Amino acid sequence: MRRAELLDDIIKRRLIYWPSFEIYGGVGGFYDYGPLGAQLRRNIIEKWRSVFILPYQDTIVEIETPIIMPEPVFRASGHLDHFTDYVITCTKCGRKYRADHLVEEELAKRRLKVSAEGLPPESLQQLVDEYKISCPACGGALNGVETFNLLFRTTVGPYSNSTGYLRPETAQGIFVAFPRVVEYMRRRLPFGVAQIGRVARNEISPRGGLIRLREFTQMEIELFFDPLSPKCPYFAEVENIEVPVVPEELVAKGQSEPLLLTAREIVERNYASEWMAFFMALSVKFLRGLGVPLERQKFVGKLPHERAHYSSKSYDQVVLTERFGWIEVSGHAYRADYDLSRHSKYSGYEIYLERRLPEPREVEVARVYPNPAAIRERYGERIGEVIKAIKEGGDVIASAFRSEADRVSLGPYVITRDMVFIKVERKRVEFEKFVPHVVEPSFGLDRVLYVTLELAVAEEGGRVYLKLPPDIAPVNACILPIVRRAEYVEIGSRLMRELAREGFIVLYDDEGTIGSRYASCDEIGTPAAITIDERTLVDGTVTVRDRDTRRQVRVRISDVAKFVELVRRGVGFDSAAKALGAAPA
Repeated sequence: MRRAELLDDIIKRRLIYWPSFEIYGGVGGFYDYGPLGAQLRRNIIEKWRSVFILPYQDTIVEIETPIIMPEPVFRASGHLDHFTDYVITCTKCGRKYRADHLVEEELAKRRLKVSAEGLPPESLQQLVDEYKISCPACGGALNGVETFNLLFRTTVGPYSNSTGYLRPETAQGIFVAFPRVVEYMRRRLPFGVAQIGRVARNEISPRGGLIRLREFTQMEIELFFDPLSPKCPYFAEVENIEVPVVPEELVAKGQSEPLLLTAREIVERNYASEWMAFFMALSVKFLRGLGVPLERQKFVGKLPHERAHYSSKSYDQVVLTERFGWIEVSGHAYRADYDLSRHSKYSGYEIYLERRLPEPREVEVARVYPNPAAIRERYGERIGEVIKAIKEGGDVIASAFRSEADRVSLGPYVITRDMVFIKVERKRVEFEKFVPHVVEPSFGLDRVLYVTLELAVAEEGGRVYLKLPPDIAPVNACILPIVRRAEYVEIGSRLMRELAREGFIVLYDDEGTIGSRYASCDEIGTPAAITIDERTLVDGTVTVRDRDTRRQVRVRISDVAKFVELVRRGVGFDSAAKALGAAPA
């Protein structure tokens, strides 16, 4: 645990993050980020955008939707029924535990390895009874396993019956906004919608620092495509990227060692579609860019009973950490048409696209016409609103009534058979309606941040520092006058402001020995330390020191911003020095 322990020390001393609400005793599952942590988060987000969105911005766009959503959204999405874990309570001390975690942990103490994830409540209860599991805190008896919904509930406005929930994923905002975004994308497929934002899950037993939180940040994409045209136009760019994958068939056999396959081989073996394999390959690239080597990554297929309720196929991207073992950092799901179809059904708003038929054909079409007299009798002055809803939801009404339904809900309006006339006609059509399918890559930013930090810890001869990739380091450069003399301080302050105006995050420090200040800059991952010394006053150059090798070069003050930018972009220290004609210090 050496690396994890060293990281703990850095996190605490440099205030990268800490438990929230400390002065009130804290609440599990919530964390504050300090200045360095907040900047590191922003940089990781920009890194994610540079891999998943910016190169494909002709296809993938970003939106922002509310954190709080009304209850009907989650009734339609299935979260009210399926977004649950199982809780078990001590009858003596009242402590509550997440049932599957408790079973796994208590049996592990007896050297029994059991995977309880995804087990139904009766199976969990059977294990509790069979192994006589009791409360770890007081030894008391445990009551029966119960269902616990993970949604945070609230009310919208002053009315207690206007129920809302904090979103548990950013995805539902995307699905509900689909009718608007599809118009922006000119109703052409494929296209993706990305969203980065906070989500909330009322975890039973949050633990592991940033690993299991009640509030965290997701980075998600919903990629919409025609199931009859599932090709990814960018696949050739990633088809040779190697992806360590444990497909479902191996998971079912209890195997955990991954196959190292190219994205193309994954598709050829039918382990994933092109779009799913495309995002899996990009995910490998993204994590490698954060300093996570390939041998510490793998994609694990989820068996049917382990998948989320909306998923037809899923992989978890997991990373091997020193402290927590393998942890999930992203999920990759094929959601098919589950979400759009459900929202269409529950809202009464028909959500669809059209595709051209290979050959025109004649079809039977049911046209719906409003009956103003019946509508006025029921809704009075709201007749205009109801007629508009009937015209927009005509296909839904026709389908329901032709299936022997007695009434149809269109938002706030209930349409009965007497309120409409249905006329069946034959029509020659060249297009047919369909509901797009969806592939989703979803990342948890907080977990990604943790694994990035842990794997960045380096120790060399007593020197401990974060070997962060330069483009995500929270501080781009340190400005260090070698002594606190007025002329040195003035140059350093001016240089700091110049770099800040160029968009760099800069730390200025003129206290303590130069060696201790170098160590301090290294510790937080700053790739370059700039020293103003006696030569600066003579020839207008400064010393620039590399974090990793500790090599130093002399750079003209006028070239410092260019040097820092080259390093931030990933140009090696020596290459940057050569490009600017810098001499060894």
